[in-house]
Amino acid sequence: MAEGNVTHTYAVTGMTCEHCVRAVTEELSALPGVDEVRVDLAAGTATVTSTAPLSEASVRAAVDEAGYELAVGGA
Repeated sequence: MAEGNVTHTYAVTGMTCEHCVRAVTEELSALPGVDEVRVDLAAGTATVTSTAPLSEASVRAAVDEAGYELAVGGA
C-alpha cells in the first residue's frame, strides 16, 4: 500500500458466500484508483484502499453492479 492512500470500510448487505465476495471484490477493484479491496463476509464489509477518496456514488454503483447493496451510513 503506497503512502498517502485512502482506506475506507463500507457495509455491504446481501453477501452470503464466497461468490458474493468475488463479485464485490471484482467490481470495486475496477474503480479508478483502487489499489486493494478486502471483503469480510462475516462482518458484511468491504474495505477499499485507493489513491484518492472515492465518491459514495461510485462505490454504491459498483456494489449494485455486483448485485448487492451498500448499507446506508457505511460501516
